[in-house]
Amino acid sequence: MAIRRILTIDSPADLATLKKISTPVEAVTDDLRTLMDDMLETMYDAPGIGLAAVQVGEPVRVIVMDLAREGEEPAPRFFVNPELFDPSEELFVYEEGCLSVPEYYDAVERPARIKLRYLNYQGEQVEEEAEGLFSVCIQHEMDHLEGVLFIDHLSRLRRDRAMAKVKKARRAA
Repeated sequence: MAIRRILTIDSPADLATLKKISTPVEAVTDDLRTLMDDMLETMYDAPGIGLAAVQVGEPVRVIVMDLAREGEEPAPRFFVNPELFDPSEELFVYEEGCLSVPEYYDAVERPARIKLRYLNYQGEQVEEEAEGLFSVCIQHEMDHLEGVLFIDHLSRLRRDRAMAKVKKARRAA
């Protein structure tokens, strides 16, 4: 396993990659599992709770996630070619952050519940319903696969503020 560089919005080249729509994966192979393992290690190192492959420069439809809280046993999850459907009319507001938009958090409104279908680490098809933090996280990561960042859900003023804050933090580092 290897820790990969996470693309961030303060680099024009990174931003161009983050805005790409990810392509479907043909099959869950050993090479794809290596990518997923690398992504998981990268996410834990960051630290974060979700990561889309495009965030490490691989525009394919793959997401890793672990919603275990500090002190809990790790619970890694893998989503290959995920599809979301049947969103609830009820909405949920959550203050989101993103490893590609470091040190910036803002409230985003999304459906409170959503169903999803995907292939798991073994390549088996799974269908389930997500709610709460799982719902927020899977929708956030799915946005990445469509070339959308969480700040794209914000007003222009708040999006510009996020960009400026990330650029300022990078210059200071």
